[in-house]
Amino acid sequence: MNRKLKDKIFQFFIYLSVSIVSFVLLFITGYVLYKGFSSINLDFFIRLPKPVGEKGGGMVNAIVGSFMIVGIASLFSIPLSILTGVYLSEYKNEKFANIVRSSLEILGAVPSIVIGVFVYGLVVYPMKRFSLLAGSIALSIIMIPLIARTTEEMLNMVPTTIKEAGLSLGIKNWKVIFYIILNTAKPGVLTGVLLSLARVFGETAPLLFTSFGNRFWHRSILDPAAALPLQIFVYAIAPYDDWNRQAWAGAFVLIVIVYILTIVSRRLVLKYK
Repeated sequence: MNRKLKDKIFQFFIYLSVSIVSFVLLFITGYVLYKGFSSINLDFFIRLPKPVGEKGGGMVNAIVGSFMIVGIASLFSIPLSILTGVYLSEYKNEKFANIVRSSLEILGAVPSIVIGVFVYGLVVYPMKRFSLLAGSIALSIIMIPLIARTTEEMLNMVPTTIKEAGLSLGIKNWKVIFYIILNTAKPGVLTGVLLSLARVFGETAPLLFTSFGNRFWHRSILDPAAALPLQIFVYAIAPYDDWNRQAWAGAFVLIVIVYILTIVSRRLVLKYK
């Protein structure tokens, strides 16, 4: 078999693989859009869920709850993760840095439901209540390895000459790191943050053990809170056609949010590439 024939066969399998992956993505997206878009109406965005068996209502509490849970999780995880990434980049060859890096890789591979059970035992059980705060803690744990490793990789891509130039001017090391190096890698770090947000927006298992869900408005971060993935789960398995319809509508809104975050992150990469 000559080299040209091998090359064509290899290219064929590459294109076939790409086509299969693209088809699966487009099929899932198209089906959710088809089922969900027709179920979207104004009430969905401004009304609370109706009592069991009644038609109508919406998921406004779940939409707001999702943004609050992810927002509080970001307050916990983003600063901690970026600082961890800075440490790993600056002290990459130290023994402790290698331990931290390995720990982050293991933490990133832990199933999200295990993290949910862990936070349940650590926060929910001692407090004797499910809460929005517990859900945020669970999601922040999921976000930490994603952002930290992305930050490390982005900082490692910054040429060492930039740091040397800053130090040669007499600027303190911490100022060079935070005002020059981190600022240079900012688009890549921000991309990692957005991709981690897209990841946790769709998490359901950790929230089942932490925030639990709520058909009404939560009054504080210590109350059980609704979230889109939780509401979709409850409505999808319910024996009511109207709830099933709203589950598709919730899936539509959720996938739009995830796509927006993903597209924005990709545009950042292309803009500063």
